[in-house]
Amino acid sequence: MWKEEYKTLLWILGFFLLAYWMPVDNVAFREALISAFELTKWYAQEHVLLCLVPAFFIAGVIAVFVSQAAVIRYFGAGAKKWLSYAVAAVSGTILAVCSCTILPLFSGIHKRGAGLGPAIAFLYSGPAINILAIILTARILGLEMGIARIVGAVVFSVVIGLIMHAVYRHEESARAEAQVAMPAAEAGRPLWQTAFHFFVLVFILIFANWGRPDTDSGVWYLLYHYKWPITALSGILFTGSLLFILRLNKWYVASGFILVLLSYFIRPDNPLIPFIVAVIALSVILSLSRGEGQEWMGESWGFARQILPLLAAGVLAAGFLLGSQEGGRGVIPNEWIAGLVGGNSVFANFFASIVGAFMYFATLTEVPILQGLINAGMGKGPALALLLAGPALSLPNMLVIRDVIGTQKTMVYVALVVVMATLSGLIYGLLF
Repeated sequence: MWKEEYKTLLWILGFFLLAYWMPVDNVAFREALISAFELTKWYAQEHVLLCLVPAFFIAGVIAVFVSQAAVIRYFGAGAKKWLSYAVAAVSGTILAVCSCTILPLFSGIHKRGAGLGPAIAFLYSGPAINILAIILTARILGLEMGIARIVGAVVFSVVIGLIMHAVYRHEESARAEAQVAMPAAEAGRPLWQTAFHFFVLVFILIFANWGRPDTDSGVWYLLYHYKWPITALSGILFTGSLLFILRLNKWYVASGFILVLLSYFIRPDNPLIPFIVAVIALSVILSLSRGEGQEWMGESWGFARQILPLLAAGVLAAGFLLGSQEGGRGVIPNEWIAGLVGGNSVFANFFASIVGAFMYFATLTEVPILQGLINAGMGKGPALALLLAGPALSLPNMLVIRDVIGTQKTMVYVALVVVMATLSGLIYGLLF
């Protein structure tokens, strides 16, 4: 009891001292505070609605509709390693997600019984092997950098997963024994129905966030130009899934569909409004439903309640320390970063890995940021190190991972990413 009271006293004392000595008159401190809120605002506008909200519903699908037996079969502690790591390592090619959007999906498969190694491989590969980011890297930073990034990311995901499994092999062995002792799961709906429902949601996530390419022609631009019609078509298929696969109340689903159509006709110039109406309608429909629908909503809300507060704190901290997407400066000057990552020394690669691990990169934004740093004198080795550490990690990402798998495992995971990114940068810098 007294231990808890002392802990509370220390928190109060720490907050008092912070408030008492806060340098509010310092211009750099004020600018860092503004940057923290700028980054938080930008994150809320650009990523919460279109990225995280669909990801929470997808995670809920995994938790409720994907059988535990299926997850254990492909990702469980006793699954064939070549199969589980192969599936996890290439998962990023269909998920155009950032280091934060992958978190609900990682939490979902881990909760359903995935082994630590394959789950970690999935966690790293999701944002790291984004096919759009790989193509953009090759076009802007050079073909060799694009190839090095995809090879490094695939190898990273497998090696880091295997090392995590080896370090915690005793826990994984106990998990495997427990999974063998579990009773066989009851047969549910056909696999193709669950897969259809899952991938329709994945398509909504992908195309709603499809970024503008650096050219106004070609397949990528065509997909960008028609991103919202494709998202709307996916939404229609999703409505059909709610009616004929989940068999939710048809009047609820029809009412929600009509509201989304009305919102589009009222504001056809702003696709975000029908998207928001669709999210609200789906939440209400699932909340009013019974059985699987209500369970799905409960799981999705559980992921949101667990992850969003930690992400908010992490984004604020990242903006305060390293600045905002709008060009605002953090308490750590940008000149220091650019000046410390020139050449191909061990320190330059290690520093680039550390900075990349703690910074937040939205999907595809790491390439133009890195291009600016290279133009300012950043070496090719540190550039690759930042590319391999940055998109897969961030301070908000670490806070949530810690909540899912614990402090020690999170520290080991982060250390492995930083060390391997450093070594990869050194090797790449020597070769090129």
